[in-house]
Amino acid sequence: MKTNDLEERVIEFAVFIIGIIEDVKKNYTGNYYGNQLIRSSGSPALNYGEARSAESHKDFVHKMGICLKELRESHNCLRIIYRANLYTGNKEKIIKAMDENNQLISIFVASIKTSKSNNSKIVN
Repeated sequence: MKTNDLEERVIEFAVFIIGIIEDVKKNYTGNYYGNQLIRSSGSPALNYGEARSAESHKDFVHKMGICLKELRESHNCLRIIYRANLYTGNKEKIIKAMDENNQLISIFVASIKTSKSNNSKIVN
């Protein structure tokens, strides 16, 4: 996957989540998890942009780790919203969001692992 492709994908994920939030119940619990999901799903797009401009390999891995952490948080928020029946829209849409979230997690895990492996080859 090209760098620009991944950047577009995390941006599209954030935009997709914005659409999902529109159909989350407007009560205390829905607002709480909805607000948390907006923050955690938008963070990877912003932090990935930072990772692309990292000042060192260590900085790159750190920022990619932040993206991964936020994606995992987003996934848990989606699962809570789904299981607590806080989502009032088409269930297929939130299932699609969870699937895309899982795919992004896998991509970031692989990228971090590859980056660490490549760096250890350079150092050794």
